[in-house]
Amino acid sequence: MSEQAKKPIKITETILRDAHQSLIATRMTTEQMLPIVEKMDKVGYHSVECWGGATFDASLRFLHEDPWERLRKFRDGFKHTKLQMLFRGQNILGYRPYADDVVEYFVQKSVANGIDIIRIFDCLNDLRNLQTAVNAANKEKAHAQVALSYTLGDAYTLDYWTKIAKQIEEMGASSICIKDMAGLLLPYKATELVTALKKAVKIPIQLHTHYTSGVASMTYLKAVEAGVDVIDTAMSPFALGTSQPATEVMVETFKGTPYDTGYDQKLLSEIADYFRPIRDEALESGLLNPKNLGVNIKTLLYQVPGGMLSNLTSQLKEQHAEEKFYDVLEEVPRVRKDLGEPPLVTPSSQIVGTQAVFNVLMGERYKMVTKETKDVLAGKYGATVKPFDPEVQKKCIGDIKPITCRPADLLDNELDKLESEMAQWKEQDEDVLTYALFPQVAVDFFKYRQAQETKVDPAVADEKNKAYPV
Repeated sequence: MSEQAKKPIKITETILRDAHQSLIATRMTTEQMLPIVEKMDKVGYHSVECWGGATFDASLRFLHEDPWERLRKFRDGFKHTKLQMLFRGQNILGYRPYADDVVEYFVQKSVANGIDIIRIFDCLNDLRNLQTAVNAANKEKAHAQVALSYTLGDAYTLDYWTKIAKQIEEMGASSICIKDMAGLLLPYKATELVTALKKAVKIPIQLHTHYTSGVASMTYLKAVEAGVDVIDTAMSPFALGTSQPATEVMVETFKGTPYDTGYDQKLLSEIADYFRPIRDEALESGLLNPKNLGVNIKTLLYQVPGGMLSNLTSQLKEQHAEEKFYDVLEEVPRVRKDLGEPPLVTPSSQIVGTQAVFNVLMGERYKMVTKETKDVLAGKYGATVKPFDPEVQKKCIGDIKPITCRPADLLDNELDKLESEMAQWKEQDEDVLTYALFPQVAVDFFKYRQAQETKVDPAVADEKNKAYPV
């Protein structure tokens, strides 16, 4: 065992972001989280992931909270712990590519409000879609971590992963994360992958996975033995299922070994006690579906992330076509292949899944094609690792000439235009970014905020319990 492999393992705690995003559709409120921050700050975590991903959208849309305010409160509470966020490359936290000036300003404001580590990913692993965010993070003296969206397929060889890791190191990233959003990385494959990456690059390697397929704790064990530097875990009340392995279990596993975290189990148990009633309440209200806590082996069979499985189920239910579930599951890998074999993560997972549903329901493949599928085939999301199926491309976009440049190169700066559009609502600099990402949702929130300030009680629309994927 190399000396490098014998260091204590570091842990990123996900309970304030990915854990509740994965299990209860990102519905934990700031008010529920703040009372435990002081205790969490004493653990000695490598970082606490508490922002980004779907938290921004869900805060505004369902909780009527300002995500920027949440971040500032976290920053006030966490005096000794680094705060981490998830960032969708050129898509920021939204679902379309934004101009570089918006990406740069968003990074600047995230760091100014308290973020230390920005985990940046792209749904196609197209590094061109990550460079602006990495440069911006480095400029703000933040830690730019680039995430590899892990997936399986002919193209995704060890050679592919090591080559891309070297490019990430060259582009100025401070560390690399293997982002296994579907729980596809098996224990012995983790040994191979981590070993290869540690040989290829000098920067630290972090591993993020989900328990969906049931192998995640074993995968962490093998990855740690292979020399991974940091793992992502969740406090036990919001661990397992579609979330991460449990923090306390991993801490106990490495106790008394060269990887010992040194964390205090008594303190962790007090933190778990705090979150348990929140979980119980979510189970009682139906917000936490017990199905999400089990092992879903279909994930390994069909390579479909847990969040995507639940989206497919609800789409079919709306169409009264639940009996077509397995047909759709079998169609997903075919559509994915047609579209250049992208990793299945937001937004590519939704695009592939929805198109698979249409293909099955219409009885003819690509008879009805979504705008997003057309955009992928036209190159508007970036370059895929394999070429598109030429016949599918022709059927879907006809004679449109696909773009081959970085999609954001075709966008003009948009900050000034956005500023003028929302000027009447602006109370803080960050409001323009909120508006940039979710214009309609932002305006509804700004109206709500204004009404609160003038003590008028607005009619808040009934919350629609809609799960948000990663």
